[in-house]
Order: sequence, then structure tokens, then C-alpha cells
Amino acid sequence: MARLLNRRQLLQYGSLVLSSNLLWACNRTGPPASPSTGAPTRTSSSSALEKVTFGTNWYAQAEHGGFYQAVATGIYADYGLEVTIRMGGPQVNGTQLLMGKAVDFFMNNSTDAILAIQEGIPKVTVAAIFQKSPQVLIAHPNTGVNTLADLKGRPIFVSKGAAVSYWPFLRQKFGFTNDQQRPYNFNVAPFLADKQSAQQGYLTSEPLTVEQEGGFKPVVFLLADYGYTPYDTTIETRREVMEKTPDLVQRFVDASIKGWYSYLEGDPTPANQLIKQENPQMTDELLAYGIAKMKEYGIVVSGEATTQGIGAMVNDRWRELFEMMQAQGVFKPDTPYQDAYTLQFVNKGVEFYRQ
Repeated sequence: MARLLNRRQLLQYGSLVLSSNLLWACNRTGPPASPSTGAPTRTSSSSALEKVTFGTNWYAQAEHGGFYQAVATGIYADYGLEVTIRMGGPQVNGTQLLMGKAVDFFMNNSTDAILAIQEGIPKVTVAAIFQKSPQVLIAHPNTGVNTLADLKGRPIFVSKGAAVSYWPFLRQKFGFTNDQQRPYNFNVAPFLADKQSAQQGYLTSEPLTVEQEGGFKPVVFLLADYGYTPYDTTIETRREVMEKTPDLVQRFVDASIKGWYSYLEGDPTPANQLIKQENPQMTDELLAYGIAKMKEYGIVVSGEATTQGIGAMVNDRWRELFEMMQAQGVFKPDTPYQDAYTLQFVNKGVEFYRQ
């Protein structure tokens, strides 16, 4: 999905190789956690660490903070992992990277996971970091737009990915029509120039961009508040990885979730430093804004995650998403959507991950 203010200046696609055992030595004191904390009984010596590559869906940002935190504070090393975070971008096809074995895990969303199953691609979602999609539509203030339904008939700047994600939902629920769509080119300028228009964005970034560049606070509609319910910032892997090395998957999921608790409840500075190193266009202001909005709107911690822990998933949410999107023609009725995910590695309870 196209989003984020600095996405107007597309950075060169690259990867960030972060040796978590070295960072553990710099940022932690004392030995790795004992088995009672849920961590395995591995040491943090470089010879014991298994190398894992994780691909993100965009440039480094607060929305990826928990993963960078797990690297920077040595949580991955505690779980016997040396993690390479490979930064994404608009030209990156995560499914190709995953299935081509360029990465072991990839950040995605539940809609794409079901589409992959529909196409016969053997990948599986093992955790859902975002309980709510941060997808928003943004409008100008004082233009008669007070509800999401008021955008019917107005030009809306959207990405190509909207056609198989939130646009069918808006079309069915609010009567939006395809002739409202305008191409979104990673730039808020067209939206700012047309006061009757709206544009897509992420709750954690574009509203701030508009405020900075346009000099006004936009009207913001979080689609999750209107019934758009996919999981987002999911962790997915190849089915063969899950079946052949479930211990590796479990350790990566547990460590990632603990990284997210550390990022949101502790000091996010270690992760933010790595994010800015990887993405020089990122600012402290935008990082702080992103963290604040994730907390304010329960993007990470809400629903089942409040009791089952970050990363939680339930069968009903996947079924409801499938039924909604199938009714809108995105999914075929006979798609075995249950193959798109597993609950095997999540839902251990908040206290497990906070230990």
C-alpha cells in the first residue's frame, strides 16, 4: 500500500543487516533470560545464533518499531536469532521475495494472505501485529465532509492496491463509485490543491504531512471504525518453513511480539535510532506521532490483543473478512481461506510476552 510523507522521495531499495548478538552486548546487561521467561536455553554467542531475514512492507518507520526494537535491545538474540531486516518500498513484491527464499518472513496483511491462497501460493500468516488497519481517508475541513459517507461522489486519490482491499468495501457500504478514483502518486500536493477531494493515507503519517505542508488539520476517517476489519502488519512465512521448523517460527514470533511490548511500553529510542539510520528521511517528530497514534487508536493493542497479547488472531475475524470480501467479489466463494493462517504461534496471553 502506498503511504507515508517521505514516500514522495523514493529511497533506493536495500537491506539492513543488523547483528543482534553485537547489539545485545551493547544494550543489555546480564545473561539471556531463563527458560521461565519463555525464551529458549540458547546462548547469545554468534556461533549459536540462527540467521533469519525479515522483509518489511515499506521504508523503516514507527509502524515497524517493534521489530527494530527486538534487534536493538537484543530480544532476538535472546531467542537465538540473528535477524536481518530487509526494508521494503513501492516496487518491492513481498510475496515474490518470500516464495523466492530471499526472506524467511514478510510483513503483510490478511487480505493479501487470502488472495495468495486463492492463487495457490503456499504461504501462511503466523501473527497479526496490528489489530486494526491504519488505513484512513483524509478530507479538507469546512467542506461539508463530516462522515465517511459524505465522500460519496468526491474525487479520491487512491493507490492501485485499493482495488483489492478497501475500495470494494467503500463501494458496497457507502455507494462509492469507481469514477471517483484518482491515481495516488505518493504526494499530497494534488489533494492540497483540490479542496473538494480526499486521499488515502495511514493514520500514523499522512495526517501529519497534510498539517505540515497544508497548514491545516485534515478530517481523518479511520476505516477500521467503519467496519473495515483486516489484520495488518502481519508476519507470514512459507508453509514449508512453518511445517519443517516450527521452533524457529515460534521463536521469531515470540521475540517480535516482545519487541513490540518493549517499543510501546518502554523506551523506543533504540529502535528509533535504527529506523533513522535505515531511512534518513524519517524524523523524530514523525516517529513520535506514529507511536502516539498507534496507542491512541488501539492499532496494536485492542480486541483480542488486550487479553491474548500482541499478535493475537481469532478464527472469527478471518471468517468475517473472507465473507465480507467474498460478497464484494474480491475472493472466490470456494477459496480455502483457512489455509491463509494458523493460530499455532500466538494467543499466549499478555503476561507471557511481558515476562
